[in-house]
Amino acid sequence: MLEIYAGKNALKTIQEQGFKQELFTNFLGASGGPKWFTLFGLDKYLFGDFFKNRTTELNLIGSSAGAFRAACLTQNNPVQAIEGLAHNYAHTVYSKKPSAEEIASTAVDIVDQLFANNGASEVINNKVFKAHFLVAKCNGLTAFDNKIIQGAGLIQSILLNKIGRRFLSKQYQRYIFKHPSSNLTINDPYNFDNVYQKLTADNIKDALLASGSIPMVMSGIQNIEGSAKGTYRDGGIIDYHFDFSLNNGAQEHCSSICRPDEDSQKVTSIVRNHGLTLYPHFSSEPKAGWFDKNSSRKVLASSYENTVLLAPSAKFIQSLPFNKIPDRTDFTELDSSTRIKYWLKVLEQTDRLAECFNEFVMKQDIAKIKAFQP
Repeated sequence: MLEIYAGKNALKTIQEQGFKQELFTNFLGASGGPKWFTLFGLDKYLFGDFFKNRTTELNLIGSSAGAFRAACLTQNNPVQAIEGLAHNYAHTVYSKKPSAEEIASTAVDIVDQLFANNGASEVINNKVFKAHFLVAKCNGLTAFDNKIIQGAGLIQSILLNKIGRRFLSKQYQRYIFKHPSSNLTINDPYNFDNVYQKLTADNIKDALLASGSIPMVMSGIQNIEGSAKGTYRDGGIIDYHFDFSLNNGAQEHCSSICRPDEDSQKVTSIVRNHGLTLYPHFSSEPKAGWFDKNSSRKVLASSYENTVLLAPSAKFIQSLPFNKIPDRTDFTELDSSTRIKYWLKVLEQTDRLAECFNEFVMKQDIAKIKAFQP
């Protein structure tokens, strides 16, 4: 039901030290709209059990739906928060032809409910679980909400991306809205310009909304408090499923968990400098950016050397209603009643993935881990 993949360094570390939560310093959450429902059971287990008593920092980095998950999972009651988000999103109903303003207004309501009861303050002040929202600041034609002008800018993006992913930096700038005390940095082989902006009570809602503001579907977020003036959109434009590595500056993280054997110095270096990244994802074949969704471009193996990726198997997906995971087309291709029943059934079924992961951890069945090969 659940497949587990690990990059070169991650696999070596786990083979030598076992699979335990202390090895992980980062947690990734990808874009993909309701596709994240497939990970609902894992999210509940990971933050209700696996990481529950953690005392060292864990950086949660997300774009779009992944940012919304991070905003839930860094609250004081992460399971309750993620359950609330899943319920509210699953029961969302739009008019037959919703405008960008209607969709944006619904997103505002979801964010308000997500941060109700002091949620924003809990995220900002959490000393262990530290949220990071990825957002794309748009330049040129892509900054306009007018669909004709924006569409022309997106066509230009498609062409630039075909030439080379790095050329998208002409149109987009990566903003990382980060926990106030985070030292996380992104090592990007494509050299996008990274701007690190601290999350505050004044910008956290807009930053989260921007991270999920899909081009041509929703209005962009303008002039986020404390940031450069301009239009901010979905973080998945640049970081759909991610093609970068992370450095969190956790210099002392590994000292108590590396064995004093002949390989310990090497393993210590791997984990101390980078930590491992846990990445529950709905696909075992991540795509770097939004414009790579239908391309043959693969992510770089070097970006995943320290990553463990958890993904539902094809067999699990085939067992779901309609033999697929939820996606945004369900809003238009299914009537609301059918869609909501389908999505709620998927949320229920994902507990099986959590059970599989728990069994793997309990048995320490390391042989089940596959080498990640893009």
